[in-house]
Amino acid sequence: MHVDWASFTPWSAVIGGVIIGVAAAMLALVNGRIAGISGIVGGLFRPSANDLAWRVAFLAGLVAAPILDAMAAALPAIVVDANYPTLIAAGLLVGVGTRYGAGCTSGHGVCGIARLSPRSLVATLIFMAAGFATVLVTRHLAGV
Repeated sequence: MHVDWASFTPWSAVIGGVIIGVAAAMLALVNGRIAGISGIVGGLFRPSANDLAWRVAFLAGLVAAPILDAMAAALPAIVVDANYPTLIAAGLLVGVGTRYGAGCTSGHGVCGIARLSPRSLVATLIFMAAGFATVLVTRHLAGV
């Protein structure tokens, strides 16, 4: 992936982070639910009657937000410097890690740390360390 540093806008990142934080807080305060995407999607596979609407609305928002953003402003070009087998392996590893870690990065990193969950703090530290190690090995040591 290539980042166009000349077009980097930290304010949009800050605003996006605030929006994510407010949405996660509202979901927790209003519904008593954690805004972890793996748990939200997983709940769709074992739905209960009064639990389905908010999950579908949450996922619809995830799909609608970039579409609305694309209508408001030009999106940056996306360049993925990986082949399909690498992307498939990465996706499978993320899925396995989500199951073993009892949640995803959004659930642990955003919501768990906000609730001062020790388990989420450890999980997030492991996510970040694994990401740092992967970049170090693939980009700097192996030259991939």
